[in-house]
Amino acid sequence: MQCIRRQPSRTRSKSQEKYLEEESRKTAEQNGKSLGLQDDEDLQFLLRGTVLLKIKSESWRKERLYKLQDDCKTIWHDSKKILRSTDSQTFSIEDIQDVRLGHKTEGMRKYAKDVPEPCCFSIIFKGQQKNLDLIARSEADANHWTSGIKKIITSSNAMSQKQKLQHWIHSCLRKADKNKDNKMSFKELKNFLQEVNIYTDESYAKQIFEQCDRSKTQSLEDDEIEEFYRLLTKREEIDVIFSTFKDSDGVMSVDNLVKFLKQEQREEDITSEFALSLIQKYEPSEEAKKKNGMTKDGFLMYLFSDDGNIFNLKHRKVYQDMSQPLSHYFISSSHNTYLMEDQLRGPSSTEAYIRALCKGCRCVELDCWDGPNSEPVIYHGYTLTSKILFCDVIKAIKTYAFKTSPYPVIVSLENHCSPDQQSVMAKHMKEIFGDDLLSAPLDGKITNLPSPEELKGKILVKGKKLRTLEDSLSGGVRNSTETGDVSEEDEAAEMEDETVKDKVKNKSGSSKVKLAKELSDIVIYCKSVHFRDFNYAQNHQAFYEMSSFTEGKALKLAQESGSSFICHNIRHLSRIYPAGWRTDSSNYNPLDLWNVGCQIVALNFQTPDTEMDLYQGRFQDNGGCGYVLKPEFLLNNNSQFNPKSIKEGVWWTPKKLHVMVISGQQLPKVNKNKNSIVDPFVTVEIHGVARDNDKKQTNVVNNNGFNPMWNSKLAFDVDVPALALVRFLVEDYDASSKNDFVGQYTVPFMSLKLGYRHIPLLSKNGDQYPSAMLFVHIMILES
Repeated sequence: MQCIRRQPSRTRSKSQEKYLEEESRKTAEQNGKSLGLQDDEDLQFLLRGTVLLKIKSESWRKERLYKLQDDCKTIWHDSKKILRSTDSQTFSIEDIQDVRLGHKTEGMRKYAKDVPEPCCFSIIFKGQQKNLDLIARSEADANHWTSGIKKIITSSNAMSQKQKLQHWIHSCLRKADKNKDNKMSFKELKNFLQEVNIYTDESYAKQIFEQCDRSKTQSLEDDEIEEFYRLLTKREEIDVIFSTFKDSDGVMSVDNLVKFLKQEQREEDITSEFALSLIQKYEPSEEAKKKNGMTKDGFLMYLFSDDGNIFNLKHRKVYQDMSQPLSHYFISSSHNTYLMEDQLRGPSSTEAYIRALCKGCRCVELDCWDGPNSEPVIYHGYTLTSKILFCDVIKAIKTYAFKTSPYPVIVSLENHCSPDQQSVMAKHMKEIFGDDLLSAPLDGKITNLPSPEELKGKILVKGKKLRTLEDSLSGGVRNSTETGDVSEEDEAAEMEDETVKDKVKNKSGSSKVKLAKELSDIVIYCKSVHFRDFNYAQNHQAFYEMSSFTEGKALKLAQESGSSFICHNIRHLSRIYPAGWRTDSSNYNPLDLWNVGCQIVALNFQTPDTEMDLYQGRFQDNGGCGYVLKPEFLLNNNSQFNPKSIKEGVWWTPKKLHVMVISGQQLPKVNKNKNSIVDPFVTVEIHGVARDNDKKQTNVVNNNGFNPMWNSKLAFDVDVPALALVRFLVEDYDASSKNDFVGQYTVPFMSLKLGYRHIPLLSKNGDQYPSAMLFVHIMILES
């Protein structure tokens, strides 16, 4: 939520102006202190504000005043638009993904060539919002802005959940204080309740107001506002749990904390030393710490923390065996990575590669075509999507390949270039990737695929290859001609669009294309070959040869030959891509292909949907490194596992999952209308093998997005938990139209923690809300 201070009105007297300025200064000082930046030079610079040059094109450059508001979370800028709203003049630092100094965006590289790089910086937003390219008056100003914003983001992320809640509520209290007198009238209190997503009838709101108005002045101030805050944030469900385990003095002892962790949280190998470490970590009271006890505030801090999260803390790090062949892992993979929107007319951008790589993606796609000036370009062939330079994409991959994960990146080439421009492609990759490019087998390894551990920090090229890997090692290809014929891969030609079909029909030439030796030579472990059938692949396909399947063909194979597909995927990599009719960049369900061991199940990362939620849920496992080890039964050549017809076997470990959805906290408004309050309900979904798929929902809570209580008990039978994902979906109920998305969180079944757990909610774009969460109780029993 954006909590904004109004700009001073011209009708105010000088004394009023001075008073408001002083109040704003105090507020900013307090908020800076809560961030740990009270005396920070960069923060003070942002609070004073500066004029920056906003740049949109070669001809559009406008001066705008940018200024950090006193909430230290919102940036305000002036606007020359006639019809402008207050919201259009602000953006929240919580919505910022990154800040880059220099010519680090396409806009900067195109339109700011004449400006010294140290004076330029760009703000990159989460989701689909366009980048903001800015030019400062000096290098020092640009450094203040980039450094200041990064410090606020880092400090905000380091805040505890309770601190975030306090900051948010106090900011909204100030927003409700319309006359800025540091008091809250009854009318302002009602406005505040609407602001934080609670509807109350007049009598109940009046009751709260009068209960806190001990001075009987018809307004709340100082301690009375604090009392109102305590009433508002009281968590009765936490009180009940805490009272069960507290001692007579109102504090939870080490022994009782151990009892709670064992009985309720089902934590293993819990010792008194571990319980003491939690007290030292989360207890805010020094007096309680000295007595080795935990107060209710400390208990809540624990439940808000990573230790109290539903996702297993141990799985936030790489914990799986990374020494197995590449084909033994699910690999986070993007389809047509260059696209920001749809498949027909949307923009192509290097930014799309950066976003995918920063989300842990380890396989990116490049559709390469001849470009002007002998420079290859990337775009979706036969369509109106915009074009970007191949070399710019390679530079972006080089910069961001290993920022999120150290494990190998696969560059999947769909090559439509002439031999001359293919040579340029090879040259760019060799020069830009440098030593990161895998240009020869590891230690002459030509019997099976290397492991992610062995390939750490390496970039692999997937594409067509002349002859065999063995030939290239023995020098057979070096003595051959500079080019050779290979079959063409043309996924764009499969699109179900009449314009595309016409262009494909009129395309001259055969299905064979010339492949330049230079490009062929850097394809090592990911040689693209046509898939005939499983029998042929088993007898003739080398370990480094891999095939791509459209989702329709892959699903047909999974349905008709599931066990054979699983065995094929033990030794060979398989890449799956969306059907040609998905011109809107929609996604297919990745579970159906993971269930038969397919590794490179490529989705449209730019499309926020249920399928992408499942994808991000799967790949947050194993430290978010982009590689997740397949279950053992998908790696056994003698496995009889078939996801379409489950029989007893090592995969058959039936569980009974009990979920009690207790409450929600600070759910975001989905309708920006001031008077709109959400009517939330929660759906818990199981996604896995067909027989495990299920969903159940809670009741609807009317008019309360701040602290809704459900206390709904839901139960599920899960027969193959190793392949299951659990998705928690919160929606705003609407009787007359489609329910609105509020937030979701997806977690692998095997990463669930038991007991009382908080679930952080993610936005439609997969970004975590600062305060929104669910509170649940999880129990798993042998079925």
